[in-house]
Amino acid sequence: MARVTVEDCIDKVENRFDLVLLAGHRARQVSQGEQITVDRDNDKNPVVALREIAEETLSPGDLKEDLIHSLQKHVEVDEPEPDLPELPAEPQEEAAVAQQQRPEGVEEEAVAFDRMSEEELLAGIEGLVPPDKNDDF
Repeated sequence: MARVTVEDCIDKVENRFDLVLLAGHRARQVSQGEQITVDRDNDKNPVVALREIAEETLSPGDLKEDLIHSLQKHVEVDEPEPDLPELPAEPQEEAAVAQQQRPEGVEEEAVAFDRMSEEELLAGIEGLVPPDKNDDF
């Protein structure tokens, strides 16, 4: 049984934390039945994974891509956005377009906005009656 150390693997995967993630992922793959690429020599799955990385029988880049793919829950597909009609750039142009679309003889209605003070809003909210809790819907 050959002893594998972090120093054997660190020149293949420079970051120790990445090495732990990759070796752990590979050990899980081996435990799920993936084919190993080195002799087992009565080693446990994490040691087999480290030996595979140290002997470069598996590419760390491929392992990293496989790990990322296994962690993804949703794969976003880039689809082209539908073509939208061009919007007028200036408010004056908007008014001109609206006037062109209006039938003859129909005048523009003035839009009125109600204004409410904070006190009026609070008074209105206080007047609301909460629903009964034992009402079944």
